[in-house]
Amino acid sequence: MIGIKRVYSEPSARDGARILVDRVWPRGFSKERARIDEWRNELAPSTGLRKWFGHDPAKWTEFRRRFRTELTRFGMMDELKKLVRLSRKRTITLVYSAADEEHNQAVALKEWLDELSRGAHGFHDVTV
Repeated sequence: MIGIKRVYSEPSARDGARILVDRVWPRGFSKERARIDEWRNELAPSTGLRKWFGHDPAKWTEFRRRFRTELTRFGMMDELKKLVRLSRKRTITLVYSAADEEHNQAVALKEWLDELSRGAHGFHDVTV
């Protein structure tokens, strides 16, 4: 199972492995308080893409497309497949710091991981 949660929300044992998917560490937040198991900043949008998007809902569809292109171009498919395999063994929670809970990289990343898990886009080799 894959969940998403703001870093500012209270951590829970039900979160499983908490994976921060922000390019930069959340301001004013200690690692102990965040209870992050892994910080995967390479799975976050580039600084340029993040700034272009600015959490503008009107840019959401294009952001998601560009984000996927970035992850593919930067060779992150193997890392995404690893997350899918991990999520089949235990719960993982993609943690983010954005204020917008509907339009952020964790939502976009979870959507793509769910598609990969279902074998969408020809990625049927994502097996346990």
